[in-house]
Amino acid sequence: MLERLTELENKALAELEQAAGQADLKAWKVKYLGRSAELATITAGLRDLSKQERPAVGRRANEVKNAIEKAYEAHFESLRAETLDRSLREERLDVTLPGRSVSHGRVHPANQTLRQIYAIWAEMGFQVYLSREVESDEYNFALLNMPEHHPARDMWDTFHTTEPGVLLRTHTSPGQIHVMRERAPEPIRVILPGMCYRYEQITARSEIQFNQVEGLAVGRHITFADLKGTLNAFARRMFGQEVRTRFRAAHFPFTEPSAEMDIECFICSGEGCQVCKRTGWLEILGCGMVHPIVLHNGGYDPHVFSGFAFGMGTERIAMLKYGIEDIRYFWGNDLRFLEQF
Repeated sequence: MLERLTELENKALAELEQAAGQADLKAWKVKYLGRSAELATITAGLRDLSKQERPAVGRRANEVKNAIEKAYEAHFESLRAETLDRSLREERLDVTLPGRSVSHGRVHPANQTLRQIYAIWAEMGFQVYLSREVESDEYNFALLNMPEHHPARDMWDTFHTTEPGVLLRTHTSPGQIHVMRERAPEPIRVILPGMCYRYEQITARSEIQFNQVEGLAVGRHITFADLKGTLNAFARRMFGQEVRTRFRAAHFPFTEPSAEMDIECFICSGEGCQVCKRTGWLEILGCGMVHPIVLHNGGYDPHVFSGFAFGMGTERIAMLKYGIEDIRYFWGNDLRFLEQF
């Protein structure tokens, strides 16, 4: 048995010298140091030897195992160093080559549209007024002529918070009360942009969060003709002088009378598609004369002052302007979509 161990050691060391790569080295390790290797079998069979042979054979088996393990480690390090040296010699980095160009960020299409809307209304004499996104029930509904349990509240599917009476605003209209209470009894001409939230089914034309731009003008002798003329002027500046618009009667609790303004669908040129629900028209805003109760809640005497208000969806306007067929693209973060702008 001692002679066999010496033969095994010599054979293992000789074959180790012939291992030229990592694959050969791995196969050698399995053959001589693996669980099924002959050396492991000899070690496991020590209990079958006589008491006189067992100490000598066990000692010699440990010597052989230590010898070939040390030889394996040395050969492994040698191969690793050789591979690294070859890599450094053959795979040199040419630092004189120009680097990869850094891709530049772009303004999101929703923000591009918002900036254009800001610029148009600024030219028309409107200031930007920012209001909060987390609102109270009082400002979001009650002060806008929708007291508690009023059925008109069902027009907006609301995200409520765990704090009673606190919610995510469903529209930018609460900002009307904020700005009126700050500036009454002075005349007002402002737009109130911001994000709105509604618990609705997500479709090609509806999202649970969206940008909206509210508009408010309060003063003496403001009429519905002023509202219609102002919105038509905005549409021509936004979409071109030949744009077709239409006003339809509608109902909003905070305006009286109320209307909705449609733009001819640029996506299908008025023929009908899934975005315009086959009508050829796409609603971009609701509007109307500020309700006397809302004026009173804002600090204005409705017998002296009048005003108009409107609320437009930024993404819907962008869809018309750029021929976008699905509102979900704005929040999908797909670079193939975003890099077109």
